[in-house]
Amino acid sequence: MTADGNNQLISVQPNDLKFVFELEKPSFCDLKVVNNTEHHVAFKVKTTSPKKYFVRPNTGVVQPLDSSVIRVTLQAQREYPPDMQCKDKFLLQSTVVPSNTDVDDLPADTFNKDGTREIQECKLKVFYVTPSTRGNSDDEGFKSYPEKGTDSNSVSLNVQHLKDERDAAVRQTLQLQQELDFLKRRRQRRNDSGFPLIYAFVVGLIGILCGFVLNLSLSS
Repeated sequence: MTADGNNQLISVQPNDLKFVFELEKPSFCDLKVVNNTEHHVAFKVKTTSPKKYFVRPNTGVVQPLDSSVIRVTLQAQREYPPDMQCKDKFLLQSTVVPSNTDVDDLPADTFNKDGTREIQECKLKVFYVTPSTRGNSDDEGFKSYPEKGTDSNSVSLNVQHLKDERDAAVRQTLQLQQELDFLKRRRQRRNDSGFPLIYAFVVGLIGILCGFVLNLSLSS
């Protein structure tokens, strides 16, 4: 039996499956299954191409007025379908089960059409879309490329980052200069013969930092 109108045991959102198709890459689509009744409802997912898709969970029980999410994964494909058209279909069966029934407790004949219970069915079509088509979907908030305002903000952040690095380098240079002055005073007091080597090292390091600061200033 096919469910119609307000007699549906469950409703499915969205009402079809759309996969972003890229070679050698899997893609998935989530289905939200909503139990519209005050009974426990079991569901089962079937497809015309079971080797192409991975469905989890493919069988389950939804509590009264509750919902469940089914993830359907299109496995990686090695070639494009003709004209990007897909003839695959999915079938979602549902039926009322006793209260507190767990999915592991479902009999093997739960979804058999033997006339002993009402089995409702919902058919879902499959569509393949390219990544560029996905960018032009009905979701107006989804953009394939950043807006100009976003680019300007990124540039501003980069400039500010360079300025922060330059200021940090300047502070470090000043700190090294203070340490150099301290070493000079120490030399005068102790006449440390090992000072010239340390002095040359510190002077060289300050020269490198000054060059780095100059480059940052020119970049900003």
